[in-house]
Amino acid sequence: MSNSLENDINLKYLVRATFPTVIMMVFFSLSTIIDGMFVSRYVGANALSATNIVYPVINILIGISIMFATGGNAIVAKYMGEGRNQEAKETFTIITLSALLIGIIFSILSVIFIENIIYALGSTDSLYKNCYDYLIVFLIFSPAMILKLFFDYFLVTAGVANLGLISSVSGGVVNIILDYILIVVFKMGSFGAALATCLSYALPAIIGLIYFSKKSNVLCFSKPKFNIKLILDSCMNGSSEMITQMSNGVTTFLYNIVMLKFLGEDGVASITIILYIQFLLNSAYIGFTSGVSPRISYNYGSKDSEKLKKLVRYSFLIIVSFAVFIFISSRYFSNIIIGIFSPKGTDLYSISMDGFMIFSFNFLAVGINIFASGMFTAFSNGKVSALLSMLRTFLLFTIGIVILPRFFGVNGVWLVVPFSEFVTLVISMIFINKYKNLYMYGKTYDSLNVN
Repeated sequence: MSNSLENDINLKYLVRATFPTVIMMVFFSLSTIIDGMFVSRYVGANALSATNIVYPVINILIGISIMFATGGNAIVAKYMGEGRNQEAKETFTIITLSALLIGIIFSILSVIFIENIIYALGSTDSLYKNCYDYLIVFLIFSPAMILKLFFDYFLVTAGVANLGLISSVSGGVVNIILDYILIVVFKMGSFGAALATCLSYALPAIIGLIYFSKKSNVLCFSKPKFNIKLILDSCMNGSSEMITQMSNGVTTFLYNIVMLKFLGEDGVASITIILYIQFLLNSAYIGFTSGVSPRISYNYGSKDSEKLKKLVRYSFLIIVSFAVFIFISSRYFSNIIIGIFSPKGTDLYSISMDGFMIFSFNFLAVGINIFASGMFTAFSNGKVSALLSMLRTFLLFTIGIVILPRFFGVNGVWLVVPFSEFVTLVISMIFINKYKNLYMYGKTYDSLNVN
């Protein structure tokens, strides 16, 4: 079976090749957002706040899966580019098992200490039941979620991104149907929302298991060789994605604390809505990056500098164009987007609209930052990738949320993410320019001509 990673690179091909992964990640984010819409509309603002409060734990599970997926993917794709196909299969298998094992251990520990965790994350007594109902389901179904996310990345490397697209879309449709049945019809509240999402993860996880079990495929399960260094290298290389997810958990916690102080539980519900929107729009960048990263790793392994130059050049062209489109369209349709979660005229709607007008400026910078971090992961430079992720999702955010609200009040809270992203953008560009010769993508900005 031929490998699509060997194909020649042009703008049209790159758009077509990354389209499935963009849709895959958008549908993954939609699973969470659809839960939020149903919970907000049919259960209430307190339940919506509860899902946000416990999401830091879910972030860690997502982080474990994506850390192994991105870090291991760079190694596997590089091996394939070097023609070391058997090593690629063995590496893929041991990384799959490692991600699954660590995720299950974390879930078991979380179930044991679930009450302490929920209150430590800032839950009040009135929110506790909704928090528990939502979190316990995700912990029980953690293997399905981990495998679903993990396989999304490796189906691209295996050259069958369309299969991942089909399975993700199918899972998304299942989620919408089950949300309606479990929340609206059977009135199962937060528990039903979580159950609908987790069952929708099971379908693509099963499809991935079936595909990678077939020995005739380019990438498949093989008898693993335990190699602790390989596992640690995968973790280190993918650490930026783990940092991002863990930092998202911390920043969500900080957001909740600050918003409770300024605006009470409506403030927490409002930040939840804005973070849902951010999650959806950022997922497009994450999907694009996950689609192009195996191609970067593969061509880096085969030392094809011309293809690397084209990959990086066209990636920036696509991202910048998309950033402008997202910024303009999200502001133009903001009343419709916010209205999905809360009816116009409510306090929650007004708070969210005011916040989004400030928050949305981050969409101009975040795409390049996500791609830059993912690109360095693809080149197996986990240090730079982790630094960029740490800056934008934790260090600069923490500085911003401590300082900006003191001067600007609630508006300062909404300014935190744009501040973090634009400062990180400057640092990203410095690193991109610094490593252009080492990683053979050359003078990326000298020419953006489209062939």
